[in-house]
Amino acid sequence: MGTALICIVGPTASGKSALAVALAHALDGEVISADSMQVYRGMDIGTAKITTQEMEGIPHHGIDLLEPQERYSAFYFQDYARRSIGEVAERGKVPILCGGTGLFVHSVLFPMAFTAAGEDKALRADLAREAQERGPESLHQRLQAVDPVSAARIHPNNVKRVIRALEVYALTGQPMSSFDEGAFEEPEPLYRPLLWLGLHLPREELVRRIDDRVEAMMEAGLAQEAQRLWAQGLRPETHTAMQGIGYKQFAPYFTGNATLPQAVERIKIETRQFAKRQMSWFKREKLIRWLDASQDPQGLVSQALALWEEEREHQAHDDHRR
Repeated sequence: MGTALICIVGPTASGKSALAVALAHALDGEVISADSMQVYRGMDIGTAKITTQEMEGIPHHGIDLLEPQERYSAFYFQDYARRSIGEVAERGKVPILCGGTGLFVHSVLFPMAFTAAGEDKALRADLAREAQERGPESLHQRLQAVDPVSAARIHPNNVKRVIRALEVYALTGQPMSSFDEGAFEEPEPLYRPLLWLGLHLPREELVRRIDDRVEAMMEAGLAQEAQRLWAQGLRPETHTAMQGIGYKQFAPYFTGNATLPQAVERIKIETRQFAKRQMSWFKREKLIRWLDASQDPQGLVSQALALWEEEREHQAHDDHRR
């Protein structure tokens, strides 16, 4: 057998963290977070970061790694998560990857390469000016010349992505498509046995949970948390951390262009939209075993454990045949 792994995904507010903790108790496991926002320190309420009490003594990795001023990407997460999974397995524990950031999860489970290329703000400005003066088709033709694969994937009017593809080529000398060419095409995951669980809820129940969570966040001090970050000079247009749902929606309120209730309603609406995008992403992953997250919590845990034993037996049988 290879490195065993349990992975739990699903939309926000579906109960992923609670299931991960329960399975970690049952299987002597540790949790690796696959959430692109929970890596930031001091951003606890808006990211629905699991609390020490909710962890119930289970070690969690991938949380509070960076300051909000720092940048994070799937490239860095992939390296961190794979190292963490290996370290957890070496301790004789079961690694449990848990989170709702689809690209992060996929980048860990499958062979998927990223570029560590940084950014060239001057080049971006020049390209943006060219698009403004000569039209987006001009940039797209340049991309076609150096990276026809990416050009075929990116619509000419998606100027931001065209600029990024040209920037990657300028910084690395390689087409951006060479870094992500294998995405969603590699059928074999890197971990075996692998149990990939997805949690789903009826639309009405998910909306109710999201709205209740946002109200609970407000009562816990979300507006004050966002205000503190704003006072530190963090802005959605300049800091990735502030682009997260639960933070960027306060910008109109802080600048006097919206009321607090309007900001809260935007958080609810955009969280629902985000949950829909999450489900759209995960539905294309063929290996996910979907579970009804509205069922009794103990029943959910029992069902997950049964599937884990089934996957282990299946893998053992395959290894024996080889």
